[in-house]
Amino acid sequence: MQNITLLGATGSIGRSTLDLIGRHPERFKLHAATAEKSWRAMADIVRQFQPRIVGLSDPSAAAALRAHLGPHSACEVLGGSSAHAELAASSNADTVVSAIVGLAGLDSVLAGVRAGKRVLIANKEPLVAAGALLVASARASGALILPLDSEHNAVLQCWPAPFALGESDPSIRSITLTASGGPFLRTPRAELEHVTVAQAIKHPRWSMGPKISVDSATLMNKGLEVIEAQVLFSLTPESINVLIHPQSVVHALVEYLDGSSLAQLGAADMRIPIAHAMGWPERIESGAERLNLAALGQLSFEEVDLEQFPCLALARAACERADAAPLVLNAANEVAVSAFLDGAIGFLDISRVVEHALERVSLSAVSSLDDILERDQVARRVALTAFLTLQ
Repeated sequence: MQNITLLGATGSIGRSTLDLIGRHPERFKLHAATAEKSWRAMADIVRQFQPRIVGLSDPSAAAALRAHLGPHSACEVLGGSSAHAELAASSNADTVVSAIVGLAGLDSVLAGVRAGKRVLIANKEPLVAAGALLVASARASGALILPLDSEHNAVLQCWPAPFALGESDPSIRSITLTASGGPFLRTPRAELEHVTVAQAIKHPRWSMGPKISVDSATLMNKGLEVIEAQVLFSLTPESINVLIHPQSVVHALVEYLDGSSLAQLGAADMRIPIAHAMGWPERIESGAERLNLAALGQLSFEEVDLEQFPCLALARAACERADAAPLVLNAANEVAVSAFLDGAIGFLDISRVVEHALERVSLSAVSSLDDILERDQVARRVALTAFLTLQ
């Protein structure tokens, strides 16, 4: 029996994780759950899964949940920004599932890692911005970090055993991450200047939140995944490839030195990688639709047009440089995507804001959490000035 702490329980990854917990009550128990302010959704989680403790980072939402549950509830409710990290480090949990969007999840992921937990990471940003720190902390505490991203989890499924976080394997020549191409794969670049938010968040294959949907539309998500793969598997940037694969069936390939390539295939259902990581190294039922290759007919692949997707080019350059470049890239992208979702800038301005920050913020290496957060704030301020000039 694993006691699970679920960070970001009310989002799409959180809901998929809860579905798996519900399918396997003999294996998993929801010990704790967190969210930002969705107290009504959290009340439903409390009713169905009966966690011992929940946290809402919005204090007023936490107060509303306490009032709703009543004074005799067996579930304790924490409020405030420290709730996520506090619950991630709790001695009563074995596994921490992190599904908090953006760098906001870094402190709680780090808390779980430092506490020696089994940490399943769905959000790319902590590994992108603080990968070296997380790997070093995991080695010091004995924590196990497993990826929930469909692509990185696919690499893990094809990786030779045993898997060691941040350690390369001499039998591997390269890996290939696939991308659907998002909603604008065939859209002429000139038309992208007029893309609406509604168009950008309408992903053709996956049901995701607005931020990651925009990242998928710009292919920044794939750039972040390249950086994340370098951290997780200790690969050189040139050994990490990206291919467009519109069907989203093959999620990643691992090429071995002998010329063999192993691929992981599956339906576009996040319960598959989550089930793999939750059950690892065993396999468990996910509830996902079974793959029917005959019905699919054909699978296609093509190279990425970096002029169509400049965000991927920026991310690859940041990966090759390393230092603080991935951190600055991520911070500027979060600011730019937020501005786009608010209608403050256009779709193509996202890459322009990120490039502006990379040119103007120091990319010298950072190592401590305080240094990382300070550089992150500098990058956000620089990105903010960039998009203000674009209005």
